[in-house]
Amino acid sequence: MTSVITDSGGVSPGSATAARPIGWTRADTARTILALTLAAGLAVTATILHNAAGSAPATSLLIGAALGIVFERGRFCFYCIFRDLFEKKNSRGSYSILTALAVGSVGYAIVFAMRLPAPVPGSEAPGAHVGPVSLALVVAGVVFGLGVVISGGCIAGHLYRLGEGSLRAIPALAGALVGFGLGFATWNPIARLTVLGAPAPWLPAAAGYVPALVLQLGVLTAIGVALLRWNPPQAAQPERVITATEIRRSLFFKRWPTLLTGALVGLIGVIAYLRVGPLGVTSQLSSATRTVLDDTGWIPETLVGIDGALAGCVALVIDTITDNGWLIIGILVGSLAAALPGRRFRLEPVGARGSGAALLGGIMIGWSAVIGLGCTVGVFLSGIQAFAVSGWVFAIALVSGLAVGFALKLNRF
Repeated sequence: MTSVITDSGGVSPGSATAARPIGWTRADTARTILALTLAAGLAVTATILHNAAGSAPATSLLIGAALGIVFERGRFCFYCIFRDLFEKKNSRGSYSILTALAVGSVGYAIVFAMRLPAPVPGSEAPGAHVGPVSLALVVAGVVFGLGVVISGGCIAGHLYRLGEGSLRAIPALAGALVGFGLGFATWNPIARLTVLGAPAPWLPAAAGYVPALVLQLGVLTAIGVALLRWNPPQAAQPERVITATEIRRSLFFKRWPTLLTGALVGLIGVIAYLRVGPLGVTSQLSSATRTVLDDTGWIPETLVGIDGALAGCVALVIDTITDNGWLIIGILVGSLAAALPGRRFRLEPVGARGSGAALLGGIMIGWSAVIGLGCTVGVFLSGIQAFAVSGWVFAIALVSGLAVGFALKLNRF
């Protein structure tokens, strides 16, 4: 029996007829040239942006591209990770999230110590996503989780899947824009009732950086240990010889290791916070929606708190592409460039029923992203990495919504 390296990254026993081996075709040449062209285009665009508008937009574009590559190659998708956890009792993907949070927490603590050496009670995290903890945040988290299950992904997931050719991402993202509008229309009464005046606890302000970091890493470790019971053993991998084919398989075909993916996401988040600001993927999209609706009378002219001092992925009236917009563009282009050499870009058709489910789920995601002041990236990842209690509350509510959604099989729409 011989082993054949396949284009899916696996190793199948048998002859070449049992699985298609990695070869090189004219299509591979075209895809690789296109991927290299996209990478070069990102570099040139970043240079132009840096010269014309400064380092922030250029850095945002490159950070977005890095995220798009890591999301696509490591399958860093909240929908996929929690579907495996709740439906297949497989927790392996969850460790990428835990690793991202752990690496990001260490990095944020270092940056915090540089910017605010001695936090005291009443201190605020400098420029981080530390939001108010309220009933609205809990409701937003649950609704967001249900929306992720129904639509088939969160906003970040749909963005990188769009780079892979997922047509389902289009109605999902369109629904999110509608949801943003509904969020703006309902924000003021909800904010006045539950958000304004709610506490925004920041762990270092109460205990200092070291105790807060130790506590957070301890909680993440405990969660990781608890999930070990759903971590099935991996099949033994044959010993490999480092060759050009093996390097190609590992870089472009085989899913990147879980812990490496999480570590890269956490590191990218720290770099983003240090150079530009906390990661988030809703600010540009929601701001563009608000700008379009600003003069229609359909939404309030002033959004209390959002137009004030609330932290998070807030939506402002804009007339240009913001740093967050360049990050989103980077995610799209980066994920496409990563998918092409591995033969993963393909237009995935979606029927009327799937489009309707994606649209509905997208509306739920958009509404809850406004009410919760962010999403899985802005509130969950960036919030927890910043030691915000709001990040943990949103995470618990989100996972609860995901669990209910998968239990009810809402992803089968």
